[in-house]
Formats: sequence, structure tokens, C-alpha cells
Amino acid sequence: MAKTIAFVLYPGITPLDLVGPLQVLSALAEFDRSFDVVVAAHNHDVLETDTPVRLQPSHSFDEVTEPFAVMVPGGGAPTLAAMKDRALVAQIASFARTAQWVGSVCTGSLILGAAGLLAGRRATTHWGFRDRLAAFGAEAVAERWVVDGKLITAAGVSAGIDMALHVVERLAGEQMARKVQLAVEYDPQPPLGGIDWQSPEVSRYAQPDGWTALTASRNH
Repeated sequence: MAKTIAFVLYPGITPLDLVGPLQVLSALAEFDRSFDVVVAAHNHDVLETDTPVRLQPSHSFDEVTEPFAVMVPGGGAPTLAAMKDRALVAQIASFARTAQWVGSVCTGSLILGAAGLLAGRRATTHWGFRDRLAAFGAEAVAERWVVDGKLITAAGVSAGIDMALHVVERLAGEQMARKVQLAVEYDPQPPLGGIDWQSPEVSRYAQPDGWTALTASRNH
């Protein structure tokens, strides 16, 4: 029986949080048929994201039984709202009890926290929300991705691709991870170079209302 890697979908996610690692792990499943990848939600309804694109899950939660791995994407305000969705949080906690890997991208880690999965763990998230991890008993780490036991959390958005490639390496070895990286041509070369983490903008937007200010500024 194939090992199921289940991505969780809920309203308002940031698409790349899901689609980036989904593409990587779907490539693994294409090369190695011992893995299967699904996208699961409460039902099969098409859901809004924080972009104009909408997404539809391949499965309902009821159709996914004891996944081998579960991955939770993040977003902005909708993710904070999803933390209060008791059925969603309970489902993730249920998946996590038997899953061999539990992962998140960006603020998806806050949902893992709401499910009680971060206590005593090292974890990361989008830099604008990293200070919130302590409320869940986690040790916040400023790294691209963090592994603690079966928990793997990625920082903001694009870090999910890095995390997924690391998961491929852990599951199927370095040669397979390199094959997947080549298949999706993941060779990032940002036109403006890397982020200057010492810049005044980072300090400004890292404040409690910084995410609101940052997302507001990108819309003007």
C-alpha cells in the first residue's frame, strides 16, 4: 500500500505554501510509486485563497486514513481564523497521532501549535509571526526549515520548497532529492539578491501589526 502524504487545505491559504512543496512531493510520488500525494479538506468544495486563484481538494478528510505524512500550509488572517476551527485543528491532531512526518509551511505552524503539536519542540514560521510560537510552548528558531523528531516546520512561503526537498532526501535519499530538484528546475537566483535581514524594513514589519502593514503596502 502506498504511503499517503496529505496536504491540508482550508480557506484563505497562501497558494505557494501548498503548491510549492506539493509539486516537489508529487514529483517524488511520480518517480517512486510507493508514495501517494493527496490534498484534503472538510469536503470537496472549491476554496478561496489569498490570491485570485481558487483551489479544490482531491479528498475529504473522511477519505484519508492514517496518512504517512501531513503538511499544513499557512497564510495571513485566514490562517489565524483557521486556528479557531475546532474540527480542522482536531483533524490535524488526529492525523499527527499516527503520521511519521508532520510538517508546516509559513504560519501553518501556528495551526500545529493550536493542535498541541509544538510544545517542547524547536520550530519556525514566517519571520513576522515567529514571536508567536512561544505561546504554544515551542522554541522559535530563525532557520529556513527545522526538524525536531517527526516535526518539520518551514519559514515563510518559498521555504516550503526547501523543506519538501529535505523531506524527499530523508524519505528516498540524496540521489532522489537531486532528481526531483532537477525535475522541477529549482535553482533560485533572486534578481535582487538575498534578503537583508538587518534592514530597517524587517524591524518595522516585525512589530505586532507588522504583517498588516506589510500586506497593506504591497497592495498599493
